[in-house]
Amino acid sequence: MTEQDLFTISDLAQEFDVTLRTIRFYEEQGLIEPERDGRQRVFTRRDRARLRLILRGKRIGLSLSEIREIIDLYDLAKGEASQSLKLLHLLVARREQLEEQRRDIDVVLAEIDALEQHCRTVLDEMTAKSDHAA
Repeated sequence: MTEQDLFTISDLAQEFDVTLRTIRFYEEQGLIEPERDGRQRVFTRRDRARLRLILRGKRIGLSLSEIREIIDLYDLAKGEASQSLKLLHLLVARREQLEEQRRDIDVVLAEIDALEQHCRTVLDEMTAKSDHAA
């Protein structure tokens, strides 16, 4: 393994714009497994790829247990269809959740629009009454 294949925790934190604490957390959770060079963590390309997968999974809303399942499947199957099928199922489910949330948000925004309009109408009427009374 060459030095180009190895990364420090600082290298990865900077590359992925995360804190050292975040990387240590994923290590504690067993999602990445850096080697040790004395007291220093040494990350391989495999760890780097796993960190990228973890962060991508978190960004789309997967739980750590779902991410772990994908990583474990990958380790067992080495890229076979089972990993892709599991990921596909997780992505479809996540898309459905997000679309449902979007529909819920649209409903709430419509209610807020209606309430805002009502408040503006009431305020306009109150202003008009106070102008006539003066």
